[in-house]
Amino acid sequence: MFSFLCKSKKKMTKQTVEPAKSSPSATVESSSSSRKSKKSQEISSYSTGSAASTSSFYKDSWKSSVSDGKTLPSVRETILPEQPHVYDVQEIYAATNNFLLKPHSSSSSSTAWRCSVRDQEAIVFQRRFRRQMDTTQLIDRLSVICKSHHSSLVKLRGASISGGYIYLVYEYVPGASLADCLRNAKNPNFTVLSNWISRIQIASDIAHGLDYVHNSTGLGFEFVHNHIKSSSIIVSEPMLNAKICHFGTSELCGEIMKDDMDFKQLKRSNSKMKKFEGTRGYMAPEFQRSGIATQKCDIYAFGVVLLELLSGMEPLTYRVDENSGSYIRTSVVDSARNAVEGGGGGVRKWVDKRLRDSYPVEVVEKLARLALDCVADDPDYRPDMGKVVVWISQMFLESQNWADKMGVITDFTVSFAPR
Repeated sequence: MFSFLCKSKKKMTKQTVEPAKSSPSATVESSSSSRKSKKSQEISSYSTGSAASTSSFYKDSWKSSVSDGKTLPSVRETILPEQPHVYDVQEIYAATNNFLLKPHSSSSSSTAWRCSVRDQEAIVFQRRFRRQMDTTQLIDRLSVICKSHHSSLVKLRGASISGGYIYLVYEYVPGASLADCLRNAKNPNFTVLSNWISRIQIASDIAHGLDYVHNSTGLGFEFVHNHIKSSSIIVSEPMLNAKICHFGTSELCGEIMKDDMDFKQLKRSNSKMKKFEGTRGYMAPEFQRSGIATQKCDIYAFGVVLLELLSGMEPLTYRVDENSGSYIRTSVVDSARNAVEGGGGGVRKWVDKRLRDSYPVEVVEKLARLALDCVADDPDYRPDMGKVVVWISQMFLESQNWADKMGVITDFTVSFAPR
């Protein structure tokens, strides 16, 4: 879903904008160490505005498939005569008021603006390329991603390129992030997700969306999302459906290494080791060691999100020990393992108290066990999303049957607008 950009007839634009800096995400170092593969084990059943010169990186990344003398505008006219996904960088400048518009969000790896592009409300993300990209391959991937549709994915409308940056234009979806819905800093005892059906519905939506990303994009290779976390999932109003953000970002920014050639490019960096960013609490153990993202890494992050839905907890928290003065680390994964393995009603004590014990206990316990399978240390022991989506769909049906028997109200709407 991301489209590239062009500006003048014979010269590329010289304007790039550095993203706003904020607290850095966790980073991991890439290494070429191999891991011994283990025989897959069957998982238990779950049935029931500043200017800068155009970078050489930009030139190198595109010249491989664009013949001498051609510019991106001419490429767009010849290769993509009816391609609606390519935005001129001037459209991005105009939409963001030369990037003077107040950012909608900002992180160490991207800056986003909520604006209007081609008379449609959109979110524009500015990201750096992580490595050189082949032009023809990039065009093909962009075209396929922009044509992909799923109700649980925020749609990518197109993209623009300027210098070493890519500007991804996504549809705007009104709502709030799952992280904000679960954890209200101003009122920790309140959540709009106080109904079990709303939580299992969100789990089902995310599972179906991620299964589509992994198995139905039509790109002909292992498609990796690489940005699964509760802050990257929008709970849309009024029906509290979940949509996964940043679909296609990792592929279009060069975050995913497909073969040895990609790894060699990774190593040919000015620094001795290339840093890949990840969010603490969501990074699979093998990703922390190698920096190489796979579908199994997505499944690990999805498992963490399931545990957040069940408990309301953050993935990782730190508190100061009053006696020693040292920091004590609390992980939602560790707390879930203790609750499930401990038995004796440990799961009910661990589940989010704001659900007020109003949920089908057997379904909750099965979902907790499935989430723990997803966060297994060994990626070979994690289930594939094709299986996960079937199990969660079954749990959703069981939850609906439970709600019908208990007379729980499930048909309701919510608005996040201020009063």
